[in-house]
Amino acid sequence: MNLLLLSVIILIFLAILTTLAYHAYKQTVTDEDYLIAGRNINPGVMALSYGATFISTSAIVGFGGAAGLFGFSLLWLAFLTIVLGIMVAFALFGVRIRKMSVNLNVSSFPSLLGRRYDSNFLTVFSGFMIFIFMPAYTSIILVGGARFFEEALEIDYNLALFILAIIVGAYVLSGGIKAVMYTDAFCALVMLVGMIALLITAYSVVGGVISSHQALTDLSYMIPENLIEKGHRGWTAMPEPGSQIWLQVITNIILGVGIGALAQPQLAMRFMTVPSTKSLYRAIAVGGFFIFFMTGTAFIVGPLSNLYFYETTGMISVEAAGGNTDSIIPLFISEVMPSWFLYLFMVTLISAAISTLSSLVHVQGTALSKDIIGPLSSNDNDKKQDNTLLARIGVLIAVLLAILLAYVLPGSIIARATSFWFGICAASFLPTLIGTLFWPGSSRVGAISSVVTGLTVSIFGYVFLHISESEVLGLSRLIFGKDALLPFPWTHIDPLVYSIIISGIVFVVVSLFTKPVYNEHLEICYKGVKKL
Repeated sequence: MNLLLLSVIILIFLAILTTLAYHAYKQTVTDEDYLIAGRNINPGVMALSYGATFISTSAIVGFGGAAGLFGFSLLWLAFLTIVLGIMVAFALFGVRIRKMSVNLNVSSFPSLLGRRYDSNFLTVFSGFMIFIFMPAYTSIILVGGARFFEEALEIDYNLALFILAIIVGAYVLSGGIKAVMYTDAFCALVMLVGMIALLITAYSVVGGVISSHQALTDLSYMIPENLIEKGHRGWTAMPEPGSQIWLQVITNIILGVGIGALAQPQLAMRFMTVPSTKSLYRAIAVGGFFIFFMTGTAFIVGPLSNLYFYETTGMISVEAAGGNTDSIIPLFISEVMPSWFLYLFMVTLISAAISTLSSLVHVQGTALSKDIIGPLSSNDNDKKQDNTLLARIGVLIAVLLAILLAYVLPGSIIARATSFWFGICAASFLPTLIGTLFWPGSSRVGAISSVVTGLTVSIFGYVFLHISESEVLGLSRLIFGKDALLPFPWTHIDPLVYSIIISGIVFVVVSLFTKPVYNEHLEICYKGVKKL
């Protein structure tokens, strides 16, 4: 790549982001402006920001690489992200989140749960959970962007991490959520152009839609024997039902991310930024179109990369990438795409990384200022003062934690770490969020019990049962002398599956046997919200 041309392109890109961030900074006056954009964001901007936050380098690089290994079966995740992540999230959850956040005058996900159940404990516990566990997800977004820079620019991986972190921290610190959402929307447009170009170019490189799919089907004899034994039946077929790969694809990737999207704090906050419920309905089409091309392209190009690598090297993509699935998409692009596309896709990946990173570190900063320190402060005036300063301190801490974790994470971690974060969020928050929005009879004790149970069971599952994590962490072997406490299939069933069921049962049963919050408070919560 021509470094002079690349430098000019990146400088222009950063100049646009800086202009948007400065515009947001001039509009950011109050805490509400910094935290939820004054509740007056355009629905189109919100939808693009939501999509850009949802789809990051983890989807493009991590899950695209996973699709290169497992095949088109991951397209079911694209289906779920549109149906659940956009349609259900906007039309059912988003409308109620926006209305209830206005009724309760809250500006964060943990404070919505805590205020609904009149529980400081629920707010602080949820805030701590976000601040402690979200850096693991944030760090793999850094990893995804850095992996591409490492391949395309042949620069040091650690340097790439540092550069991305500096860019994100700079404009989140200045303009808050408005800067995040304005730049997200621009990044989303860049990502859309880049992914459409990638899809078209990839199909042209491997011979067109019909012929490439048939050739990929015929290439199934190249699947390694160890993958066949685990249930791999080809890149154009679903894995063998009940097999190790089937459980990994269905429970860990498709259900873990598809369901987990409904309980993501950084996505839920987007619904609080629009001026009306009609804005959310208008945003569905924009969000659905964007997500379709983002996830669909990654999950199609990944499997197709096997054709190219087989024809040029005699190897399938995971072998050509040295066994690291996180390197499949960057390697494919750097080798087959024309030079002009490398520039475009570099900006696309920068956009994907920056848009998601900015949202995550903003949520972590908010968690520190509004959800942890705020409720724990004994002075009411302290709760109202310096929230923005504390949020910015939280942003700095979040960036440093993400960099630290990104340095030590192993290879092929992007898809797994994403599923981990989405899984613990779904298990911990989703039953309580559903009760918050739809069940006035749910109780404070039920909500607290459900969140704590969901987190505990899911963490236990990842540490002691699910082999992908328990083997890497090593705690199970250290204590019990084996990598997982239970045999197959528990070693390959994502903890989300059983933890969310247990969490949901605990929420319902405990709520039925304990008192809901007082009626006057419920009237405020559900003012203008239809009760079921």
